[in-house]
Amino acid sequence: MEKIGGAGATVTETMQAIVLAVIQGLTEFLPISSSAHLILPPLLLGWQDQGLAFDVAVHVGSLVAVVVYFRHDLSQLVSGSWQSIQQGVLNSSSRMLLFLIVATIPAGLAGIVFKDVVAGDLRALMVIAISTLVFGVLLGLADRLGGGRAQLSWGNVCLIGLAQALAIIPGTSRSGITMTAALFCGLGREEAARFSFLLSIPIIAAAGLLQGLELAGSGATVDWSLILTATLVSAVTAYLCVRWFLALIGTMGFMPFVLYRVALGLLLLWLAW
Repeated sequence: MEKIGGAGATVTETMQAIVLAVIQGLTEFLPISSSAHLILPPLLLGWQDQGLAFDVAVHVGSLVAVVVYFRHDLSQLVSGSWQSIQQGVLNSSSRMLLFLIVATIPAGLAGIVFKDVVAGDLRALMVIAISTLVFGVLLGLADRLGGGRAQLSWGNVCLIGLAQALAIIPGTSRSGITMTAALFCGLGREEAARFSFLLSIPIIAAAGLLQGLELAGSGATVDWSLILTATLVSAVTAYLCVRWFLALIGTMGFMPFVLYRVALGLLLLWLAW
């Protein structure tokens, strides 16, 4: 096949990487599960796994997207927290920073403890299909029964953090389960989505760092042109996705994503059988 550049990737491999980077960029932040979507191309089209370097690239792209989008929020978070330290009094910025730290701990611990189980048995297609369905229905119930004008508190932050730990189950959707928990805690749709996106930053950063260290220790050859392409595509797609989602979630709600998840889950069940 035709080679591109001098890095060794074929045109077909490059196109596959672009498609998967787009899928990752979209599904990382939409409540529809990235694992449920990334399993389909290899299953239906026979594509090979892109490898650890590709995983690192698309995670870095997603991280760049959410940091750039929330750059003003993050700047205020840092400056306000520093001011809080100087004054010795909690303010809204330092409280939000503590909320994010506390809500991240359960998922971090779950990832460390259950890493081998997740990488093995839980990657089964049937598990992904069932979790896509079950957590999709829960999102629908939260959208119908939950939501409101509640503010973040230590209690609901802890519940959201525990819910995020369930995202280690493939098919759950990290953004989906955190938004579901936030809605059940009484947060409005936009507030639930914004907190979920801010909460994604430490998780994605930690995952990318661990994968990067694993890649560095593996001694694998890296096709940098392909990796940079995947990073850029993932970043642009994820940025546009976050911007679109936050602009529309207040009016359209979560039900379109719930219906999509149910349809996808049924398709995966059929494929599993």
